[in-house]
Amino acid sequence: MRRVRWRATGSALVRVILVWAVSTLTMLVLAGILPDFRLQSNDGDSITQIGLTAAWGAGAFGLLSALVWPLLVRALLLVPALVLGLLVFFLNGSLLLLALSLIPSGYGEVAPQTAVVVAAVMSAVASATSTALAVRDDEAYRRRLHRLADRRRRRQRGHGASGAGETAPGFLFLQLDGVGYEVLRRAAGSALMPTVAGWLDRTHRITPWRTDWSSQTGASQLGILYGSNFDVPAFRWYEKDTGEVVVCNRPTSAAELQRRAVARTGNGGLLSHDGASRGNLFSGGADQLALVLSVSARRSPANRSRAGYFAYFSDPANAVRTAVSFVAEVVREVGQSLRARIRGDGPRVPRGGLYPLIRAFATVVERDVVVASVIGDMLAGRAAIYADLVAYDEVAHHSGPQGRDTDQVLARLDRSLALIARVAEHAPREYRIVLLSDHGQSPGETFLGQYGLTLEDLVRAGCGLPVSRRAGRTPSGAEARAAVLAALHRPVEEGEEEAHPVRGPEPVVLASGNLGLISFPDVPGRAPRELIERVHPALLATLANHPGIGFLLVDGQVLGPGGAVARLDEPGAAEELLAPFGPGAAEAVRRTDAFPHVADVMVNSAFDPRTGTVHAFEEQIGSHGGLGGEQGHAFLMWPTHLSDPDPELVGAAAVHAVLLRWLREADGPQVPLVRPGRVAEDSRAVEDSRSEAGSSGFFPSAGVPVQDENR
Repeated sequence: MRRVRWRATGSALVRVILVWAVSTLTMLVLAGILPDFRLQSNDGDSITQIGLTAAWGAGAFGLLSALVWPLLVRALLLVPALVLGLLVFFLNGSLLLLALSLIPSGYGEVAPQTAVVVAAVMSAVASATSTALAVRDDEAYRRRLHRLADRRRRRQRGHGASGAGETAPGFLFLQLDGVGYEVLRRAAGSALMPTVAGWLDRTHRITPWRTDWSSQTGASQLGILYGSNFDVPAFRWYEKDTGEVVVCNRPTSAAELQRRAVARTGNGGLLSHDGASRGNLFSGGADQLALVLSVSARRSPANRSRAGYFAYFSDPANAVRTAVSFVAEVVREVGQSLRARIRGDGPRVPRGGLYPLIRAFATVVERDVVVASVIGDMLAGRAAIYADLVAYDEVAHHSGPQGRDTDQVLARLDRSLALIARVAEHAPREYRIVLLSDHGQSPGETFLGQYGLTLEDLVRAGCGLPVSRRAGRTPSGAEARAAVLAALHRPVEEGEEEAHPVRGPEPVVLASGNLGLISFPDVPGRAPRELIERVHPALLATLANHPGIGFLLVDGQVLGPGGAVARLDEPGAAEELLAPFGPGAAEAVRRTDAFPHVADVMVNSAFDPRTGTVHAFEEQIGSHGGLGGEQGHAFLMWPTHLSDPDPELVGAAAVHAVLLRWLREADGPQVPLVRPGRVAEDSRAVEDSRSEAGSSGFFPSAGVPVQDENR
């Protein structure tokens, strides 16, 4: 035993010496290349003296990075995460200046701006060298994993946890945001995603599942994690009882939706037992959180949602690697956008402004942080992990669901899956990896691009209200944009007027992909059809007969073109009218009609079954949120040794039931009923968010009666 311990110590010492030597050589090379970096006196020194100076500097810099850097990162917990990513370089350069000042000869000199470059290069080289040596030393890697497992077992025993379930397999649920069933099958079949293809050939099965009418992440993920997405009619909607616009990717809204789901279902979420939630809108009841929007509005050191950023950027090499990839992705997006414009590709939406930065954040920063967090969770042996990778969804909104741009994103996602699978082989417990998506994407020209006006313009014209001569654009509400705002400590997307519309005779018009919502704030409760036609006699006919609109839902009735009307309580009538929108469309509309906060008029865009295209009311050429096409066809992919789900999965709550059953089959984590006081805790969390966000976008809906969905 002592011999093994000495061997391990010797191996670690050799790795430290090798990393030190490579860092020293890197510093010498940089000193020879950069004019503002010198390791010798003005009179010149011998090669030996220069080498010793470089060794002193590299060693001091390595020690400071190992000892001081984690303390600096922890001290900056209140700094916005993206700012920290940039601050990393300046802090790293400061550490290099300090390290050079510690050289006994005093010969090390570097300009401050050059110090940033030198420190970044040295951190990257040292990290690459250390990683390469660790990978080659399989025995050292296994020993590290065993230490992590032993530490976890001791922690569990310290908390009084039984050891019976330690050998139970863990579950990793990876959500590929926006990747539809057909898109995944095509990518796997064309060698675009070889990792997924290999799983399907050997270890996994796949099935489609049909989303609810609101085919978007807020509704789907809430249902998957908590077992109910009742009263979530769209991505954004207006609630008359509070006068608020609820937006699924606004942190205060996400916190409230999470609280409502816990109160309705009576359980703490899919991840309540030793779970981790990474990159999601909701926590799922997990104790370990990173990049979770529902808690990101809390500006305090206790905000665990941003912990993933700080854990990731605590290694300066991570910041360097991600920064280089970030810049490359920005350049890639600019090039792809210019190429599409030069070739005259259509449909096309504007991709300038801040969009290249938002895309790079989703496809690089968020991906890297989430994958690193998942790897850490597996090495720690957590029982249930749920992570969302949003890269494809963000790019598909602006480039379309299929094409070269999205193919590149899918290929990079596959490489991330391969990395996670390799790490899972060395984790202290077996992991069963489940892939799933929350919705798909349907292509098509935007409503504005096709018809030259927005849905709001059409509604105002139907109401006899003045319409702007210049049609405005409806901003996109993609998840990545909200994640960027949260990372910058600016979590509220809308301004005061958008979040709190003025109560008056003018309608509130909102867009959620190809689903539109019209509410009349001055009408209490849900407006009857007769009242709408009396006050605005031309509105419903104008909407229903427009070529870009498929159907309306008004007061329990479905209105189609040419005066077609189908009552939802009349058997078969709605099924016939909504048949072009696919199986289950009438049932999805019927379910939404029972929501307390359904809009006075729900508007679904037209759908062409031959091409699969829809018309988004937002600026998206790949959209989701309503009925029509691939947007409603998500996928679920599971290991073959788990039981098969039902042949036809309908709704996110059905997916939750399947995942819960698999957890129980594996004798793994059980989802407990909500603990006494848990609802009160969630309510206090929402109140904390309100105090942080002030009046910008919070709605005090605690205590509002909610209809029992099961009943």
